[in-house]
Amino acid sequence: MSADQAARPRIGVPYRTRKEELNHQRESYDRYLGAICIAGGVPVEISLGWSPENLEKTARDLDGFILSGSPADVEPSLFHEPRHEKAAEADSDRERTDFALLAHAFAQHKPVLAICYGIQSLNVYLGGSLVQDIPSEVSSGIQHAWPKHDGPEPHHAAKLEADSRLAQLAGSSEVNVNSSHHQSILEAGRNLRVVGHAPDGVIEAVEWTGDDTWVIGVQWHPERMMYQDPLAQALFREFIGAARKATVHS
Repeated sequence: MSADQAARPRIGVPYRTRKEELNHQRESYDRYLGAICIAGGVPVEISLGWSPENLEKTARDLDGFILSGSPADVEPSLFHEPRHEKAAEADSDRERTDFALLAHAFAQHKPVLAICYGIQSLNVYLGGSLVQDIPSEVSSGIQHAWPKHDGPEPHHAAKLEADSRLAQLAGSSEVNVNSSHHQSILEAGRNLRVVGHAPDGVIEAVEWTGDDTWVIGVQWHPERMMYQDPLAQALFREFIGAARKATVHS
């Protein structure tokens, strides 16, 4: 590792699903790693097959975490609901890994950026619940999902609370975000403040208020907007800055 890399914060990113990891499907996963590099961090891949001991050992040497998106859905029994017929299969390895990383991050005050599935995982970890299928549960004319990623990626407006960190980063309370999800937060988990909504009321962003630990969750995909969107760039830069402050010195 070069001296420059050694000085850059190390950011752990769990694979999207165990199936993708085993099949070496990396295209979507690599976008998170690339965004970390662009923002000034060093990405560290986190296997969903690691033992709890190996996972904790690795987490201790990391400075922050990105919870990536996923084609899986969080197991609904974790928020005390029956499975919706439109819910995708859960990935217990991903849930176990996310929850272990979140426990470590909160205990050690390390920053977390939770993206798409990641915001849902964060919310359930903190005792919140989810809308299991927006098309059938929310009256909306907005296209939130991007089935099979066919055609242009959907985008829609989002309203941010004016005093939120995200609005400060955007320099505005009105933003345009990309969208490829069919689930979202229903009831926010403990100490999560809802700071962003789509025009149809779907929750688009949350910020942690329990202490001064930097934790932000967004329903959209800033890692896919890094080359053209100032908010995506600012969000990753601030996350890396927060991780730099938390850097582990051995």
